[in-house]
Amino acid sequence: MPQIKIRGINENQICEISEKMIDELVDAVKCPRDYFEIECIKSVAIRNGKIADVYPFVEVAWFDRGHEVQDTVAKIITDNIRENLNIENMDLAFTVFEKEKYYENGEHF
Repeated sequence: MPQIKIRGINENQICEISEKMIDELVDAVKCPRDYFEIECIKSVAIRNGKIADVYPFVEVAWFDRGHEVQDTVAKIITDNIRENLNIENMDLAFTVFEKEKYYENGEHF
């Protein structure tokens, strides 16, 4: 169920690294491969009244898996993007779902 939402990086570039990155994440998170979804979000940045490049930003939305796993996941994603796509700077943040507030088909976990 980890949702990886990416802005500011071309979707074709993400496709190039997605399989290897998900392989590494499956090992780190210990959940099936089909639980992962990568979403490339097209957005427009505006600075000083002008359209500008979107700063690379990754959001991982998931259920809490502890700080150690979170650190490992952050490193896997960051390393794959920076090293393979030649992106020098990027940010990554985690959004943690609470089971009692998460619903699938109208039923909470």
